[in-house]
Amino acid sequence: MFRCYFLAILGLVFSASVLTAQTPNAAPAPAAADTPAQETMEDPQVGDRWTYEIRDDITGDIKSTFTATITEVSATEISLRTNVIGNSNFGYVTYDHSWNRTINGNWRFSPNDGTGIRAPLEVGKTWSNKSNDTTTGVAIKRSVTSKVVAQESVTTRAGTFDTYKIETSFTFQSSKDPTKKAQEAWQTWYAPSIDHWVKQTSVVRSDGRVRTKTTSELIEYGRR
Repeated sequence: MFRCYFLAILGLVFSASVLTAQTPNAAPAPAAADTPAQETMEDPQVGDRWTYEIRDDITGDIKSTFTATITEVSATEISLRTNVIGNSNFGYVTYDHSWNRTINGNWRFSPNDGTGIRAPLEVGKTWSNKSNDTTTGVAIKRSVTSKVVAQESVTTRAGTFDTYKIETSFTFQSSKDPTKKAQEAWQTWYAPSIDHWVKQTSVVRSDGRVRTKTTSELIEYGRR
């Protein structure tokens, strides 16, 4: 059961509960002169959307492309609908206004999963979080630490963005058997101008061994 959890948590990394579809290899990135003008999306609004391409860094294959779209914004929550391109199914994720997940499909994170940001961001800033992650028959204890390590300009197929580079480490522990643990490490490039990340890498380890390595990059975004 614990191993199944970590297969599920990979889906949480990219805000989608149905990341199973394969997509063809991506076209080459456009030349700098063709880079689209950047749209400002500093405040979340219904209809805002971000599309990401996910690569398996072990095989080099493009695994899937998915879009996350805001469906509702309240005083405390942001609701998103996620779908893999070419798949008719949808996933649903709830965040707080700092982009910490509180709900992802059947998973509940109390108080939240700690994967968001802590504004205002500045190089050297650190923060931590502890949560209880639960779904039917499974309970996991999660510990998270994050640090802003740099300000960098990042170019993807969606454009060039001024970002904060954030390094995050996770430890997952089974509530039923504390000897069962796994670790995950992220590098996230968050762009304040679009209130989202434009690139993110993930490495998952269990039993001291690498299990997955993935990179997600923004290829398109916009608002209604």
